[in-house]
Amino acid sequence: MTSTMTSATVPPPAPGAASLAMFPGQGSQRAGMAAHLLEHHPGAAEPIFRAADAAAGIELSRLCVTGVKGDLTRTDITQPAVLATSLATWEVLRTAGFRPAAVAGHSLGEFTALVAAGVLTLESAFALVRRRGELMARVAERTDGGMLAVIGLPAAAVERACAERGGAGVAEVANYNDARQTVVSGHRAALDEVAEAVRTAGAEKVVLLEVGAPFHCSLMAEIEAEFADELARHTFGPARLPVISSVTGAALASGADARGLLRRQLACPVRWTDVLAAAERYGATAYLEVGPGRVLTGFAKRTVENRTVLSTGDARRIDAAIREIRDQEGTLP
Repeated sequence: MTSTMTSATVPPPAPGAASLAMFPGQGSQRAGMAAHLLEHHPGAAEPIFRAADAAAGIELSRLCVTGVKGDLTRTDITQPAVLATSLATWEVLRTAGFRPAAVAGHSLGEFTALVAAGVLTLESAFALVRRRGELMARVAERTDGGMLAVIGLPAAAVERACAERGGAGVAEVANYNDARQTVVSGHRAALDEVAEAVRTAGAEKVVLLEVGAPFHCSLMAEIEAEFADELARHTFGPARLPVISSVTGAALASGADARGLLRRQLACPVRWTDVLAAAERYGATAYLEVGPGRVLTGFAKRTVENRTVLSTGDARRIDAAIREIRDQEGTLP
């Protein structure tokens, strides 16, 4: 399924709007990641966490404020926790008047983007993410798999390393993050082969990621049908602003388009470089990471030139982001 932007189904960017709101995925979590939101912006953040606790069926507000690293290691806990923190951050910015040209999410972050755009309700997003996390955790339990970040080598060279290795098992590109970082997902033994090959090819750094499963590769295809059953239970509405899909690098055409892409996302690579290229075509001059961590901030800084790139993962950064947004002529309507 290839998505195309149509003026009949997706609104164009607001006049003068010039920001891409980027929502992070799993791997951005950290202990205390929402403490600054509830302490400094309780009016905006507290209602989101109350709703998140009820929708997720677990105490996300506690886990995101006082939970330690070990509390956030399980995929089925991590994903709703990152979603809640990102949504609370979005609400803080939205309350301050932030109106981006478009939104996009990296893997899990796509659910946050769909809530921000009005495609999904908060309740549906949490139900979907909780089920997604459960299914992914099941794959992790019975698969000796993982993910490997390759830094300092073109994506084409990483693709060749995956294709030309001689051993058994799955090793596939899972994330095209930026020109210098490509992530491979698959069986551990196959990842070891890829690691050796890319080091020989000149990779500057090879890092085994601390993730709970081999995301975004064919090993996840076995859960697509079950996740599709959950997707079918939820309503996907029209987008109030453009959502750039990390599966295709193009804007969603409809709510039905979003449903199909979320299913495909499980086993398809994240094409973040294409997302950033699409944002440039929208005329984005600022890139704001909305949620915990600074992973997407790094990707943007290494990909786009002469652009403002900001993150919001602590009190100082979110306050600086709000000031910068307000200072950027045309960013707010």
